[in-house]
Amino acid sequence: MIPVDIKEKLGQFDEYWSPKIVGELNGQLMKLAKLKGEFVWHHHASEDELFMVIQGKLTIKLRERDVQLQEGQFFIIPKGVEHLPVALEECHVMLFEPGSVLNTGNIVNEKTVREIEKI
Repeated sequence: MIPVDIKEKLGQFDEYWSPKIVGELNGQLMKLAKLKGEFVWHHHASEDELFMVIQGKLTIKLRERDVQLQEGQFFIIPKGVEHLPVALEECHVMLFEPGSVLNTGNIVNEKTVREIEKI
């Protein structure tokens, strides 16, 4: 058991939209990701998903509105809610979600990460 340094972990990778596992808590995975650009519209049928902005700004587009997140803010997307993450500039986030979550939810495309690296 040692403390996890988020900045140090973020320094270990450069890829966008490729989450890395940094911890696990009661079946929930704690992931770090660097985001830039637009992801893909998707939803998670059985899992809620939490986005916490560590650095930068993130927009979570929902069909009925946009949610703007600044550093230090988080937003929980309930299961079944279609969403589209967008980062105009590089953004660093922590994700809290069950281990069963596929990053692209109900969509499988070139951004789908099936085997998530643990760092």
